[in-house]
Amino acid sequence: KILVAGASGGCGKRVVDVLSSRGVPVRALVRDVSKATSGSGLLAGVVRGDVFQYASLPPALDGCAAVVCCTGASDPRDPLGPFNVDFQGTLNLIAAAKQAGVKHFVLVTSIGADELINPLNLFWGVLFWKKRAEEELQRSGLTYTIVRPGGLKSKLGDGESAGNVVMAAPGTYGFPPRKSGSILRTQVAEVCVAALTEPAAANKVVEVIAEKDAPAKAWADLFSAVNWF
Repeated sequence: KILVAGASGGCGKRVVDVLSSRGVPVRALVRDVSKATSGSGLLAGVVRGDVFQYASLPPALDGCAAVVCCTGASDPRDPLGPFNVDFQGTLNLIAAAKQAGVKHFVLVTSIGADELINPLNLFWGVLFWKKRAEEELQRSGLTYTIVRPGGLKSKLGDGESAGNVVMAAPGTYGFPPRKSGSILRTQVAEVCVAALTEPAAANKVVEVIAEKDAPAKAWADLFSAVNWF
């Protein structure tokens, strides 16, 4: 069974849908059960919990072999949001996952996490706190994969193609002069699910965007090509 945290959000819902479509048992952790819906109705395996409230996590993790964490602060009016959710909430989930004997922890953050001087940090230091959470996961002893997507899109514009996933080492994409890029949330979900079973994804930080002219590659080849951990 896989626990998906932040399952009512854009990427989390899609991770649940991908896992469910493949017959993988899922537990969808959400703060607000009323928001736990996807295109096919109520998300599978919904449980109520809050990563900022540690006591809610051990019951949610009971019997889970892996975690996919798609949480993220969403209210720009809350100056403590990124600290509470992206940092402290993720640390709570890491601690609960260790206690539960979880075998693999996939964490979704963002390109630009290495950059202190990035416009996104105007949102109460959100990238700074995502990076601190990444470091805690890397030090935890858990097998991990950190997925840093580019700009997230829910759907394509008129005449736009999805392109193929491009995967690179941390620090490849970000604020200029670094290259940037975007990716569909459904593609990010596919990356997360692939990370759970691809041996080459273990203990790596990967940055992902989609490019229309990029060749289609197998997940094993994409993860194997990222050699800086």
